[in-house]
Amino acid sequence: MSRLSDKPFASFLRFVVFGGGVGVLSSFAVAMLAVVMPWGLSNALVTAVSTVLCTELHARYTFGKKRGAGWREHWQSAGSAGAAYVVTSLAVYLLHLVQSSPGMLTEQVVYLGASGLAGVGRFLVLRLFVFAGRQERGARPLGQPVRANVPVLAA
Repeated sequence: MSRLSDKPFASFLRFVVFGGGVGVLSSFAVAMLAVVMPWGLSNALVTAVSTVLCTELHARYTFGKKRGAGWREHWQSAGSAGAAYVVTSLAVYLLHLVQSSPGMLTEQVVYLGASGLAGVGRFLVLRLFVFAGRQERGARPLGQPVRANVPVLAA
């Protein structure tokens, strides 16, 4: 039985451990890279790398697919990560509008808070759409022909 059928709270805890752990490490990486490049660019680079890593971790452990993520899952996960990138960037941008030179600690608190909120949204998208599996949602797998169950009438 797939872990996807686990209670949502159990998979959410796994999501927090893997995604949150990578997220905290990513926040430090963004701060360090922002010293040598614009913050938005450092956030984009770290988001791209951490998304690939997290998608693999979530496929294997959070949602129990027992295999790595496929291209479809990576692209769909990248879409949800893109939305999270917009949320975190907007939060830090608004911080800089309110406070012209916030300290690194303040920036980290805002970044991690926005990441947490975006993470809840990502969990829902990943659980309900990306890793739900085509069979579990009632759709047929790509490339499988449609078979009609129509009774044959004898003449």
